[in-house]
Amino acid sequence: MRRAVLFTAILLLPLGASGQGALSPDATPLQIVRWAAERAGGDAWLHARTNRMEGWAELCRGGAFGQCVRADRYVMHRVYPASLESAHAGTGKFRLDATRDGNVIFRMSYDGERSYDQDGPLPADRAARSEASGFGFSAIRFADQPGFTLQRLADDSVEGHPCFIVRVTDPSGSSTVFAIDQESAYIRLAAWDTPKGWHQRIYSDYYWVADPGFLQPGRVRLYYAGAKEVDIRWTSATINEEIPDELFVLGTK
Repeated sequence: MRRAVLFTAILLLPLGASGQGALSPDATPLQIVRWAAERAGGDAWLHARTNRMEGWAELCRGGAFGQCVRADRYVMHRVYPASLESAHAGTGKFRLDATRDGNVIFRMSYDGERSYDQDGPLPADRAARSEASGFGFSAIRFADQPGFTLQRLADDSVEGHPCFIVRVTDPSGSSTVFAIDQESAYIRLAAWDTPKGWHQRIYSDYYWVADPGFLQPGRVRLYYAGAKEVDIRWTSATINEEIPDELFVLGTK
């Protein structure tokens, strides 16, 4: 596997396989989500098995002023789900490690059945809240599959970029809202309701992972109830690397 490093200048991305540019202003929501997937890498993006992302992050407890800590090493291991029933429950597998000067700030994971922090498995109620607050982006990868419904909402802008706004409702009935850049097809925002309040993720600084041809955001900001809690800079990503199952089990012997 080759690692993709974020250069100072964002690489120009190729058109999708059809060579299609911007969509019609009257595009259907299905056309919009398919266009976004095509421009993000097509099958290589839709059917990626794993992603190992590494970088750094500013962590702001509760979004409060003066409560931010820099994690100088921030690493996520993600096994993408092969199918999806509910986007806001645990899906696939996931692990996130945040450290500063070699010291653990936190660890959290989901092994396909249970959620953990650095001390071990979470109680069921806490696990459910954690999963509902953390999982959701995968909805757009399955948006054109049976059982999913799509609704185009009023257009809007995200950080000055005119966007199509699409609501994706999964087979469980839970919904996720996505903002798709009308010029580049970048996914600029994902948002859904969580136990911590309305959650928004703003994506920017995209770059291209040449092997296998995968669009990766270099920056992701997480907001809950209007307050920014996390500001991530992903400086590298490795796609389809094998990840051992035991990596996702924390705090147990």
